Amino acid sequence: MALKIAVLPGDGIGQEIVREALKVLDVLNQHFDLNAEWEEAHIGGAGYDAEGDPLPESTLKLARESDAVLLGAVGGPKWEALDKPLRPEAGLLRIRSELGLFANYRPTKVHDQLLDASTLKPEVIQGVDILVVRELVSGIYFGQPRGIEELENGEKRGYNTLAYKTSEIERIARKAFEAARLRNNRVCSVDKANVLEATEYWREVVIDLHKREYSDVALSHMYVDNAAMQLIRNPGQFDVIVTTNMFGDILSDEASMLTGSIGMLPSASLGETHGMYEPIHGSAPDIAGEDKANPLATILSVAMMLRYSLDRADLAEKVEQAVGKTLEDGVRTVDLAGADEDFVLCSGMGDAVCQRLQGFA
Repeated sequence: MALKIAVLPGDGIGQEIVREALKVLDVLNQHFDLNAEWEEAHIGGAGYDAEGDPLPESTLKLARESDAVLLGAVGGPKWEALDKPLRPEAGLLRIRSELGLFANYRPTKVHDQLLDASTLKPEVIQGVDILVVRELVSGIYFGQPRGIEELENGEKRGYNTLAYKTSEIERIARKAFEAARLRNNRVCSVDKANVLEATEYWREVVIDLHKREYSDVALSHMYVDNAAMQLIRNPGQFDVIVTTNMFGDILSDEASMLTGSIGMLPSASLGETHGMYEPIHGSAPDIAGEDKANPLATILSVAMMLRYSLDRADLAEKVEQAVGKTLEDGVRTVDLAGADEDFVLCSGMGDAVCQRLQGFA
C-alpha cells in the first residue's frame, strides 16, 4: 500500500520550496523503493482565498487521513487586516491543535561546508548539533483568557495567559529525555522560573519526572535570557533543549543563525498519531515568486518525515547525505553565498540535490 502524504504549500515562498521537496520525493519513488503518493490542499492565506478559512475542513480531513503532512509556509501582509481567526497563522495553530502535535523537534546542525556562512567565528560553531524540543499546543499561544479590552478610563489593554498543566509538561519533557538517550544524553530545560509561576511549575515537573524515570540522563536548567546568550557565546554546550512554546519559537530561530541561514533548518511536529513537517522559516513574501528561496530546510524536513512518520530512516540518511554532498560541492543559494560567490536559484538547488541523490541509487 502506498504511503499517503498531505502536501500543504501555503503562502509566499511555500509553493516554491515545496515544489523542490516534491522533486526529492519523486526521485525516492523512481530510484529507490519509497512508494509514496501525495495530494495538495490549501492552508493559511491560500485557504482563506480559496475557501474563506485558513484551515478548510477538507484540508484537515486530508491531513487526518494521511501518513504525514508536509507544510510550506503561511502568512503575508495581504491577510494582516483580517480578523484574527481568519488570519493565516490561525490555520497553522489550529492544525497543530487538531492533530495533537504537541512536540516540535527543531534540529540545528552546523555543516562544516557552511562555517563561513555564519556571522559567528568558525571555532565557536564547529561541530554544533542541537535539538530544540519545543512544546507546541499549550502555553501563551493557546492560553485563555486572551484579548484586547477597553478599560474604564478609555485606555486599552492587551492580555494573554501563560499556563501549563502537569500532563502537558510531562509529555514534552519525556520526548526530550527520550531524544537525548539517542544523542549525547544531556537535556537543558529552559524556563523563567525566577519570575513566572507557570515556568516555576514547569521546572518542578521536569525535575520530578527526571528523578522518577530518566535519572540516567544529565539534566540542567537555564533561564531563557541566559540561554539566548549562551547559544551565541558557547552553543557547543547544548545537546537537547526542552522549553515552552514561546521560548522554543524564539530560541530555535536564534539558533538558526549558527548555521548561516534560517533556510537551513527543518522541523518535525509530532503527536501520538500524526506528524507534520515544515521549515522553521516564514513565507518571505518579499522574495515570493522570484525563485530565490533556499529549499534545503524543506528538503531536510522530508528527511525528518521519512525518519519519524514513514519508517524509512534509511532514505532519510540518503537525503541528508545528498544535501551534504551538494554543499560540499560548493552549490549555494543566495542566502548562503558570499559576496563574490556564485549562487543557484531555488529550483537549481533542488535539481542539484536530486542529482546527487540519484547518484546514491
